[in-house]
Amino acid sequence: MRTIDLRLVPAAVGAWVLALVVVRVPVGLCAGGCAVLALGALAIGGAGVRRRWGAAVRDSRRAAVALALLTAAAVGWAGGAQVDAREQGLLPELARAQSVGVLVGRVVAEPRPVRAAWPGAPPRVRLVVDASRVTAGGRTSDARGQVVVVGEPMAGLAYGALVEVAGRLRAGAPGAREVALLVASGPAETRHAPRAWDALAARASAGVRALAGELPGDAGALLPGVTVGDTTAVPDDLTDAMRASGLTHLVAVSGAHFGLVAALVLAAGAALRLPPRAQALAAGGAMLAMLVLVHPEPSVVRAAAMGAVGIAGLAAGRPARSPAALSTAVVLLLLVDPWLAGELGFALSVVATAGIVLLGGPLARRWSVRLGRGAATALAVPVAAQLVCAPLVLVVSGTVTPWGVLANIVAAPAVAPATLLGLLSAVLAPWWPGAATAVSAAAGAACWWIGAVARRSAALPGAQLEWLPGLAGTVLLVAVGVAAARLLLGRRHRLSAGSGRLVPCPRRPVPADPPAPLVLAPLVPAPAPGRADRARPA
Repeated sequence: MRTIDLRLVPAAVGAWVLALVVVRVPVGLCAGGCAVLALGALAIGGAGVRRRWGAAVRDSRRAAVALALLTAAAVGWAGGAQVDAREQGLLPELARAQSVGVLVGRVVAEPRPVRAAWPGAPPRVRLVVDASRVTAGGRTSDARGQVVVVGEPMAGLAYGALVEVAGRLRAGAPGAREVALLVASGPAETRHAPRAWDALAARASAGVRALAGELPGDAGALLPGVTVGDTTAVPDDLTDAMRASGLTHLVAVSGAHFGLVAALVLAAGAALRLPPRAQALAAGGAMLAMLVLVHPEPSVVRAAAMGAVGIAGLAAGRPARSPAALSTAVVLLLLVDPWLAGELGFALSVVATAGIVLLGGPLARRWSVRLGRGAATALAVPVAAQLVCAPLVLVVSGTVTPWGVLANIVAAPAVAPATLLGLLSAVLAPWWPGAATAVSAAAGAACWWIGAVARRSAALPGAQLEWLPGLAGTVLLVAVGVAAARLLLGRRHRLSAGSGRLVPCPRRPVPADPPAPLVLAPLVPAPAPGRADRARPA
């Protein structure tokens, strides 16, 4: 019987809730609440130990609750320490007073153009700086936290460079990752060049953009996005089409990018008959290299973690253990970065990964009898992702995309070639331009197909359907998704009270045919064949 281990899910949920709270409440209040949670975990865990047949047995339900409380307290304490560190020094004081200051920090998000507030407005760019020092009014202090810098286009700025910029500071929104906003009064000054690995990644990304510039239309616009997540060249009409067709995730660095790279490396390792440990090390090295290439921003780190969970569950062939691995990854990410809990991208990554590894596998097995394994998997992945992600997308857009599954299925054959060939062209561009041009042309053809699917799907009737707004609409869409999953899977599951695992419900026994009526007859031996004939008189 196939079982699904859900015992760590309450711990992940508790960590998520505390991460949402810790970045929005005072540090002292959070510390007191975490202490109460820790004491509650100890009390529940201690009460759950009792003697049974001479051995100590812990009730799994009590243990799950105790672990959830303890995990939430740990995330709360770790997040509180980070929030307290950001509130020290001169930077928060200047931001609250909206004072002018000079900020020194390292660029952690490349400059991106900001849409003009009105026609004819001067061009402006937005970048994120990890602050290290701030100066104002003759005072200087160390600083912690990210600051959004908005100002005129700044030439020469690159990811990883140490810059100095002056302007007026404003306090960030409550619970936001950025501690302040700085409206620059002039161009930023580069104090130190990017680090060696950042410079190498920038060179590869610049090569991809140069190669994309030689490709026409949607091919050139999508190649940098599909490869390294750079969407600056994607026109507004294509962006709208990608959103209406449910293909926006293809032009953002997601877990699928890391999963494709890891799957390719694992397949190559299996072909070379490498031991499993060597295959795992090679896949981890490839994912780390891609992390450096696309820059380790919070969204990228989150995507790498989710991609690692998904590929590990599929490679191990044990999707029943995937919820435990996913829950562990969620807790670790929130321990390091509690601001992830309030980001839609993080929620979409977690929910999509859970849906693919839990719902995609059973759907693929159910449909493989009629469609074959490859076609069933290609159909099951977008169906599972659409069912679980639709309520979250509804919260943001207010619409549903009924053609999203079909668009993802039609575009699926081009996703892997576009991503992998695009990455290969990025690697070859600095060393072998001729080969990089040929490879990028093949990747561009795949990108053209993705763009064509997006535009054609967005033009279909009902591409974006209005849905019931508010909480009622979200609950209704969740109910529709649960009902659809129930119909598609065909077999119910229940939560085992003893183990905390999701197990299939036993099938209802089919009643046997009613017994034949009992007939009482004299117990006389049946005549042997031919005996009656022999006894008959002539």
